[in-house]
Amino acid sequence: MKLSQVLKDGMLKNNPIFMQLIGLCSTLAITNTLTNSIAMGIAVTFVLIMSNTVVSLLRNVIPREIRIPAFIVVIATFVTLVEMILHAYAPAIYNALGIFLPLIVVNCCILGEAEGFAYQNPLIPSIVDGLGTGIGYTIAVVAMGLIREFFGYGSLLDVQILPEAYPGIGFLTAPAGAFMLLGLLIAGFRYQMKKRAE
Repeated sequence: MKLSQVLKDGMLKNNPIFMQLIGLCSTLAITNTLTNSIAMGIAVTFVLIMSNTVVSLLRNVIPREIRIPAFIVVIATFVTLVEMILHAYAPAIYNALGIFLPLIVVNCCILGEAEGFAYQNPLIPSIVDGLGTGIGYTIAVVAMGLIREFFGYGSLLDVQILPEAYPGIGFLTAPAGAFMLLGLLIAGFRYQMKKRAE
């Protein structure tokens, strides 16, 4: 198993947002600013790497019959750790992410990687897969956050970029705008992947 291919597959071919269409709830909800998007991307990447590591190490110990509850306990442990760190050191981000932070536990992207990859593969490829998938997720949410904040509010990372008189495209800051933008980004990403394959 080539590690570079595992990394690339997680980022591109098996991108959880643009190709697999999983984990969309948090993608639509938290991408109204770039700061939120980066924070969620880092949180999900950390949980992916750590849960893949533990699941891979315990794959020969966890019985198949109870693997899903075991995976959820492992994932919940790392999500709780992320929550406590953000609550202590970045309360503004903790409050901005709200309920979507603890909902990382049931993010199909993380559970899918634990079940589909880490439970069936050795440690190093599982870590690389978690990293690749996390980067793929982060690329998607950062692209959404960047476009929505810049065109919706005229700012990036809460710094005003466009003139104060810029009215902003309010549609992009609304949930309907997030749906439309995500659809366009998915179409564009898949088109580029198809062109690359040809």
